[in-house]
Amino acid sequence: MRLFDILRRSLRNLRTAQMRTILTALAMSVGTFALTLTLAASNGARQYGNTIITNNFDPTALIVSKDKNFFKQNTANQPQEYNPSFGTVTSAIGGSRQIQMLDDNDLARLRDLPGVKSVRPAISLGLRYITRDGARKYVATAQAYNAYRTPDLLAGAIPASIPTHSIILPEAYVHALGFTSAGAAINQTVRLAVNKQASASALTQLLAKNGANGLSSPPANSVEERFKVIAVLKKPSSLLVASNGLTLYVSEPDIIALNDIATKGSSDYHTYLTAYVEVANGTNSANLTTVQNEIQKAGYGAESVLNAEQAITQVITVLQGIVSIFGAVAVIASLFGVINTMYISVLQRTREIGLMKALGMHKKDVARLFEIEAALIGFFGGIIGSILAFVAGTIANPFIAKALGIGNTKLLQFNAAQILGLIIALIILAILAGFLPARKAAKLDPIVALRTE
Repeated sequence: MRLFDILRRSLRNLRTAQMRTILTALAMSVGTFALTLTLAASNGARQYGNTIITNNFDPTALIVSKDKNFFKQNTANQPQEYNPSFGTVTSAIGGSRQIQMLDDNDLARLRDLPGVKSVRPAISLGLRYITRDGARKYVATAQAYNAYRTPDLLAGAIPASIPTHSIILPEAYVHALGFTSAGAAINQTVRLAVNKQASASALTQLLAKNGANGLSSPPANSVEERFKVIAVLKKPSSLLVASNGLTLYVSEPDIIALNDIATKGSSDYHTYLTAYVEVANGTNSANLTTVQNEIQKAGYGAESVLNAEQAITQVITVLQGIVSIFGAVAVIASLFGVINTMYISVLQRTREIGLMKALGMHKKDVARLFEIEAALIGFFGGIIGSILAFVAGTIANPFIAKALGIGNTKLLQFNAAQILGLIIALIILAILAGFLPARKAAKLDPIVALRTE
């Protein structure tokens, strides 16, 4: 019997038991719906995470620390001996550990490594305050602007090379500093104040003069610098946990100069927790890996943007796996519905099966008839579930974006190849579920079947 004839007969049989077919397909569509949305969510999360990284970090640069353990999670369960030449890092869970700091000799050594294009210290400087004439003073943190960032601007423009004594102002400071709008802040002057750390000799003199109580209120010693606003940053997405939208951005020379003012005469002068090492032709992953290995051989710790992407992907994959389990359970449960439906169909059509065999239909064609019916149920279930998931995701995307504050980003992104693969997988599973009923139908004795009431 031709395959086309078997397919046509299968469709006619499914139409005969229309309600049963619809209910079984809907049962399969539940699992398809969940799995389709899970895949869409993981696609969107991966792309969004990668976009955040590529828009904020130089893909040709490595983050380098003098301490190889800097990039590892702090799992130490014993107190660490204090070393005054080390820096202290406090983790989010409350543990503190000391990290070896980079100095000018380390930066020079990194610059001499083959394949290294440039080295710059990573500085995040806590300012004493930011203000302008006639405005209140506010605390702030300043960093060097990364040319690879692609931020959303409310006003102004960011040139390829930021002039010295220019500043990129976050949206949160516009009204706080008395500007009527983001546009009104452009080309206006703000003042940044930096605290000068007290040197060891100054503290000794203070202690000798006022005793131990003198250390509780060390002398205020700050320096103000004027900066011109060249751009205003739009408030970042609420998903960017690492960014609270309050960081000021200045040029690389400016942040180094401000940091030197703040740390001169102290143990922190010209010492850095990490540095950015730009790799020559770093867009080539092989070059990036080669330089990363050279840095690690030299005794430093080094991580790339790729490592950060892999960490994000790993978390998303774990979450995707957990959610997928529930969808898979729904699919497996629906397969028992397919088996039950096909067994009932075999029992109801026993005389029909006997008649087809008596008229010369082969066993394999009988089995194929029921397997195709099962495959069609799987196909319909996959189509229904995928369409419902696509419609629900399309409707939900704007609400999700608004709730998470991610602008026009679609966090549910559907991939046609994934959906097609999921439907094919459901068809195969449905065929396997219909194997035993099809086998039973194929083995029926035509004489016994024709005698069945």
